[in-house]
Amino acid sequence: MASSTANTDDRRNRRIEPRSRQSQLANEGFVWLTRIFAFAVAALLIFIGIEIGIDAIPAIQRYGLSFLTTSDWNPVEDDYGALPMIYGTLVSSFIALLLAVPIGVGTAIFLSEDFLPRPVRTVLSFMVELLAAIPSVVYGLWGIFVLIPFLGPIGDWLHNNFGWIPLFQTEYIGPGMLPAALILTVMILPIIAAISRGSLISLPPTLRQGALGMGATRWTAIFRVLVPAAFSGIVGGTMLALGRAMGETMAVTMLIGNANDLNFSILAPANTISSLLANQFAEAGGLQIAALMYAGLVLFGLTLIVNVLAELIVRRVNVYR
Repeated sequence: MASSTANTDDRRNRRIEPRSRQSQLANEGFVWLTRIFAFAVAALLIFIGIEIGIDAIPAIQRYGLSFLTTSDWNPVEDDYGALPMIYGTLVSSFIALLLAVPIGVGTAIFLSEDFLPRPVRTVLSFMVELLAAIPSVVYGLWGIFVLIPFLGPIGDWLHNNFGWIPLFQTEYIGPGMLPAALILTVMILPIIAAISRGSLISLPPTLRQGALGMGATRWTAIFRVLVPAAFSGIVGGTMLALGRAMGETMAVTMLIGNANDLNFSILAPANTISSLLANQFAEAGGLQIAALMYAGLVLFGLTLIVNVLAELIVRRVNVYR
């Protein structure tokens, strides 16, 4: 008993040695290094926006906000309007998200739970992530030779039976909004699935055990406890996928038809801002370059708005949780 008391007194009287000067300098240096990296990323983002904005000034001064609401794109007469491209960018990305989010989150749930043996789940996870490594031009070629012919009977059926709906009012001719949106779905699917799976796996096991201990079924625990807990990660993956969809160029250019016409039918050819830049920037000159930079600035702003909204959604959900 006496020895135990003596040991306790020794631990209380033991002095904590202060950090050495070198250790303090290393710690402060690491903090400042991370600050520099963080501010460098922000500065790079601002620099890109400023450079695009400066190059777009001639078009901004001439067209103003009418650039966003008009549909003409005539380089001969220097008459430019980006509404069809803005519409094509938003609609193709929305359709891709509408299809990819439930499939991607469902895949993540399937691969993070014990529905299959671990070796099988590991192989499937690798195959899903491998989809993100396929070059976009390969997706484009696959879309031209496989996806477009496959969608032919489906497009004809949609037009013949639902042609009275504006979404299917035109005949299916091949390249158009529908095949471009479907190829975007395949391209962003591994991003959503991989990040959502990582968020679900990183959750503490006590969440699942506590839900099951309270009498919840397996699916109730997944959809009422695990998915809400991983919501911020799922939204983050969705926003990354949306950025990929809005900025994708090669595959979309090969499949969307590159028509600068505003058409609400998803069976008709369309265009996106990225495809417009890829097709015309090499041969552009004069005011057309400024108009293309203006369109790029619009795309820059759209992605920024989407990410800000996503951050607000995540914070709002975390507050109410």
